[in-house]
Amino acid sequence: MTEVPVHLSERSYSVHVGPGLLDVAGVAVRRVLPEARACAVVTDSTVGPLYAENVVVSLEAAGFRPTLVTVPAGEASKSMACAEEVCRQMIRAGLDRSSFLVALGGGVIGDLAGFAAAIFFRGIPYVQMPTTVVSLVDSSVGGKTGVNTPEGKNLLGCFHQPRLVLADVDTLATLPPREYNEGFAEIIKHAAIRDAGMLPLIRDVHADDPRGRSSALAGLVARNVAIKAAIVSADEHETIGLRALLNFGHTIGHGIEASAGYGQLLHGEAISLGLIAALRLSEEVAGLDPAASEHVIGLLRLYDLPLRLPVAITTADVLEKLARDKKFKAGAIRFVLLRALGDAFISREVTVAHLGAAIEALR
Repeated sequence: MTEVPVHLSERSYSVHVGPGLLDVAGVAVRRVLPEARACAVVTDSTVGPLYAENVVVSLEAAGFRPTLVTVPAGEASKSMACAEEVCRQMIRAGLDRSSFLVALGGGVIGDLAGFAAAIFFRGIPYVQMPTTVVSLVDSSVGGKTGVNTPEGKNLLGCFHQPRLVLADVDTLATLPPREYNEGFAEIIKHAAIRDAGMLPLIRDVHADDPRGRSSALAGLVARNVAIKAAIVSADEHETIGLRALLNFGHTIGHGIEASAGYGQLLHGEAISLGLIAALRLSEEVAGLDPAASEHVIGLLRLYDLPLRLPVAITTADVLEKLARDKKFKAGAIRFVLLRALGDAFISREVTVAHLGAAIEALR
């Protein structure tokens, strides 16, 4: 196991990365929540049958009283209505402000359950137990929680840091290929903005075993977690601009995801398209070497991620979704670009015309 610290003063916590962690979840949670008793394990209809029983048994063995709350799998569950239903089930089960919550699942569950923990009795502790590539390397770390609205992704939410993250890489072996591959959009993003030396490792992991059982995978996950942890530790609430670099590819990617209708494109698939658009804008506005773009796009292709925008998604609709994005500050566009691989920055030189042309180029 590798332990990666997230340094946030009194809100500091650790991310544990390795195999078999769900089987010893109770012991790990007891170390960080020594006085707690009752808890909710929030999961979905896909992950629950695979892992919920093991987690519940482990928590019970450590002296906790867990209540299982299961929501339908898919992005549609990341809604205010579903957050309310999770909270109401917790209330009916007798949970209160002395309780805690476990988020067992992918990014949707992490965001939804983290948000429920933030608002339940005005805030209770929670533990992230991510089960997808995206959630292991990105969304489980950093405390961003929230739900979607028809007008845009993650427009309702808050910062609420977990007490612990258990990133069990064994869970990745049960992912279907499409869900496994989509997570590599976030890994490729991290390499592009912060650690270009990781790019060959991404190719090596695929060569070892494209289905997710590579012995090098745990090391790659831990390296990505360390990147995210360092950025979050330095800029928790995205106030100095550093954390905003994690949005590389996400401005247009989120617009595409919302325009397609949540669930039509997986998050990482939409981000793949957003990364390509951001690379092309980096060439045009920041002078990025086109060979660097092709290097990144080659990795997206290797993991079977989309390289072309579906015809049914209009540029006008994507631009309309972008106008509501949180990364548009007082109407001004803050867009993450690359000067070179590993060298990202926030530009204010990207215009709506640039965005429209970049979206059209994806066709």
